[in-house]
Amino acid sequence: MRWPAEAIWEAVAPGLSGFTVEILPELDSTNSELMRRARAGLREPLLLVAEKQTAGRGRMGRQWLSERGDSLTFSIGLALQPVSWSGLSLTVGVAVAEALPGSVGLKWPNDLWLGERKLGGILVETASFEPEPASRYAVIGVGLNIAPRDGQGLSTPPAAARELDPALDAPTCLGRIVPPLVQAILEFQRHGFAPFRARYEARDILRDREVTLSDGSSGSAHGVTDEGALLVHTAAGMRVVSSAEVSVRPAP
Repeated sequence: MRWPAEAIWEAVAPGLSGFTVEILPELDSTNSELMRRARAGLREPLLLVAEKQTAGRGRMGRQWLSERGDSLTFSIGLALQPVSWSGLSLTVGVAVAEALPGSVGLKWPNDLWLGERKLGGILVETASFEPEPASRYAVIGVGLNIAPRDGQGLSTPPAAARELDPALDAPTCLGRIVPPLVQAILEFQRHGFAPFRARYEARDILRDREVTLSDGSSGSAHGVTDEGALLVHTAAGMRVVSSAEVSVRPAP
């Protein structure tokens, strides 16, 4: 595969000092690798792409399978100091969905959906390192299905980017996604999630739907707050749900 590494660097580097791009044939996990490097003191802004992941993971430790050409898996690592971290995964979702053709939906807090099927996922992890306690090193991982795949054993049927455009492949998607994604991350650092709220809600697949929370409660989803928390109207009243608390599924 021919990756647009130079074009991505030229688009991103002027606004993100020290930015580099690295493409590797195989890794256990791009998120895990960037965290290992950060612990070793390597914390410059970096886009790391793996053509194949052997131990990819999603939120709550869920496995993310990745084969060469069938998926796009990458992570961006950089030091951030936002006013608030709340809503970062939603901001990433907005940027990725808007970079793709068609009507890609967003399922709170970190999934990309096509209709009622999962197209991709986002995993944001952060860590603090001395001597820069004021900022945190953020690793923003994105996994996207490129080719149709077997949904056996998956809780949500999979969708594929080639359903949006048969010409889409992993390198093309990477080139479309990364420049606006980095721009969105830097805007989030300056202004938080609030400027992205309306753009998120325009693609919110849970809005006005009955949802079931992993803690056993249920209710009707009513959008998100300026901090990216989910609003769920339950029998006990309106509940503000943070992404750290529960996972959410549309009710059957």
